[in-house]
Amino acid sequence: MCLWLLAAGIYNLVWGIPIILVPDLPFELLGMPPLEDPGRAIWQCLGMVIGVYGIGYLVAARNPIRHWPIVLVGLLGKIFGPIGFVWSAAQGKIDWIFGVNILTNDLIWWVPFTLILLAARRDAKAGCAA
Repeated sequence: MCLWLLAAGIYNLVWGIPIILVPDLPFELLGMPPLEDPGRAIWQCLGMVIGVYGIGYLVAARNPIRHWPIVLVGLLGKIFGPIGFVWSAAQGKIDWIFGVNILTNDLIWWVPFTLILLAARRDAKAGCAA
């Protein structure tokens, strides 16, 4: 659990900081036109939020059972993010190719985050039984 959260923390910082500093880079890499304001500014804010999640995951890595709420909030974001992407892409507001981000930003974390939350639940139940 600790290693998964450590990896998630580092990943989110490595992904979020460049979005703040070089927001057009992912679009250029995917052959998409860059965002215009206000979308560009919102995109940079998303990079900041993702970086802040990274700090939260690093904190949670020290004691995943105790810091399960950070993991829960992270998992919810990793579920709702892809839903929002599919909604936007289906309406033609973003290219489908941008969905490659969903694989590493969201989907790979579903199982480990869910397992951490299940472990926290088991721990809470064991504590109540004592």
